[in-house]
Amino acid sequence: MKFFVAAFIAVLLCLILVPAARADLDLFAWSEYVPQEVIDGFTKETGIKVHYETYSSNEEMLSKLLGGGGNYDLIQPSEYTVEALIQRKKLAAIDWSKVPNIKNIGPDYLHMGFDPQQQYSVPWMTGTVGIVVNTDKVKDPIRGFDDVFQPKFKNRIVVVDDNREIVSWALGAAGIPINDITKPNLEKVKPTLAAWVSLIKVYNSDSPKTPLINGDCDLGIVWSGEAALCCQQDHKFQYVVPAVGAHQFVDSLCIPDSATHKEEAMKFLNYILRPEVSKLISDKFPYTNPNLEARKLLSKEQLENPASYPKTGSLEIFHSIGKANALVDRMMAGLRSGQ
Repeated sequence: MKFFVAAFIAVLLCLILVPAARADLDLFAWSEYVPQEVIDGFTKETGIKVHYETYSSNEEMLSKLLGGGGNYDLIQPSEYTVEALIQRKKLAAIDWSKVPNIKNIGPDYLHMGFDPQQQYSVPWMTGTVGIVVNTDKVKDPIRGFDDVFQPKFKNRIVVVDDNREIVSWALGAAGIPINDITKPNLEKVKPTLAAWVSLIKVYNSDSPKTPLINGDCDLGIVWSGEAALCCQQDHKFQYVVPAVGAHQFVDSLCIPDSATHKEEAMKFLNYILRPEVSKLISDKFPYTNPNLEARKLLSKEQLENPASYPKTGSLEIFHSIGKANALVDRMMAGLRSGQ
């Protein structure tokens, strides 16, 4: 009897003294997009450790997620990829009672075409893909994509490493809607793309600002947050939203249907929507912040950065193009290999 009592006491002491194991959170997101301070603050407050794995394109993320290459609790797709994942029933609906800070997101960034019922996504940052000009080196007026892709600028251009983006620029320049991606339309813009590709020096989606700041390139077509960092560093950099063919992107956080830790994921969603936390994201990665309460905490200089908050009218967003993605990738692979 004494043995059983002693054993019971030992088990009880273990339960009392050993802290309960906390679930980890697996985040699969764009590189250079989630500040370490945000991750550390969330872990300090909740005890939930965040494993942050990165990707460089929506297509890379989709391939790994759908191919079973990883089990993730949160992903960070762009608008057309959110739409595709909803269509394939690969996202879990968010319980908004557990994410009350969604109230801080401006109404213009909710119920958008890719998630009209606002069931599956929390806006992270939005922005444009525009042109950065080193005005010390480039004296020509640059207003659109055609102005960038001139033979005299050969090997002076950096662009994001994103086939869908590059094709959309050529479609827009040709007066074709950027979401109207069909085989005949791709054939129409193929000669333009072939000429453009021959002029590009660097493809870089992770940090396209780097070759501009280092002086390796004088012109770039890059994410607006990267452009904003160029503008912050040196006023010689000018940001131009193309008059034709520009679009707005919206990057969101979503919970895959296969996520193991959905409750922890929703805690993270609510945490990053706090104004003071969202401000940290803007401080490090100065895209357009859809969190209107966080914007109130930004400085005058941040709000006047021409790349972070450019003066544009309403812009289109990308929509899911399904199997046409394969047509885009096949054509661009051939052009980029010189075929």
